[in-house]
Amino acid sequence: MGLFSFFSRDKKESLDKGLEKTKTGVLSKIAKIIVGKSKVDSDVLDNLEEILIGSDVGVETTIKIIKRIEDRVAKDKFLGTSELNNILKEEIASLLTENNNNDSTEISFPKLDVPYVIMVVGVNGVGKTTTIGKLANQIKKSGRSVVIGASDTFRAAAVDQLTIWANRVNVPIVSQGMGADPASVAFDTVTSAISKGTDVVIIDTAGRLHNKVNLMNELSKIKKVMQKVIPDAPHEILLVLDASTGQNAIEQAKQFIKATEVNALALTKLDGTAKGGVVIGISDQFKIPIKYIGIGEGIDDLQVFNRLEFVDSLFKSN
Repeated sequence: MGLFSFFSRDKKESLDKGLEKTKTGVLSKIAKIIVGKSKVDSDVLDNLEEILIGSDVGVETTIKIIKRIEDRVAKDKFLGTSELNNILKEEIASLLTENNNNDSTEISFPKLDVPYVIMVVGVNGVGKTTTIGKLANQIKKSGRSVVIGASDTFRAAAVDQLTIWANRVNVPIVSQGMGADPASVAFDTVTSAISKGTDVVIIDTAGRLHNKVNLMNELSKIKKVMQKVIPDAPHEILLVLDASTGQNAIEQAKQFIKATEVNALALTKLDGTAKGGVVIGISDQFKIPIKYIGIGEGIDDLQVFNRLEFVDSLFKSN
């Protein structure tokens, strides 16, 4: 199971499968650049830089990784190309550690005297609704109670889709339908959670960026209303990003971080892209913990992000 054996076999196999496209792309390209080479030299590093940028690691993060490898080459004087995968693996794992990503393997929340409130943000189409449904399912499976608040009242389909997921995983949902005041829905959800002793609250929000002022005002209003009931709510603002959009996901992150106090990330659709390197770039650029990754369409295909297991799967040869 590689260097890092924390996950269950099922989780590990799911992660390996979910990262297959990115892994195949990166490893096959690295194999080509070291053909006929006995040591890591400037040509190998130049080609490695292109591979990482092409995998959407990002220019700044790629340069940082290459500099670390250059330092190791200078220190050790000779590094064989056979060691390149392991060196790259170690440096990326180290970088992810520095960027606040932990090594947890199971879903967890701090123990509070009030419900733990998660406000979920992100543009339409990134998999926000699906992530909420899968997250609610995981919370329930962990033995905690959870309620969903349908505060994305901008689209009728958003409430309907979230209701379908709530029914599917058999958790309660608070909704008032399309056009309702999002803050009112959030207030009702939090109030209900307190009265019923619910452990976790997940609040959906509208996924649009066309008018950032309105978005900021709406998110601020939702927070203020919830704080009338729970003063430090929301405890977590989870930004959902579509990993398959690469650098566009980074741009979305910039906009939402400006609009609200994002303190956790979820990256979806990693199974459908060869550019899973965006996980590394986003982690490095924003220094915000990646809590979850989506690696498939199944109800259990949202995993707690573990940086060691992620890197291990990324560089695991078949």
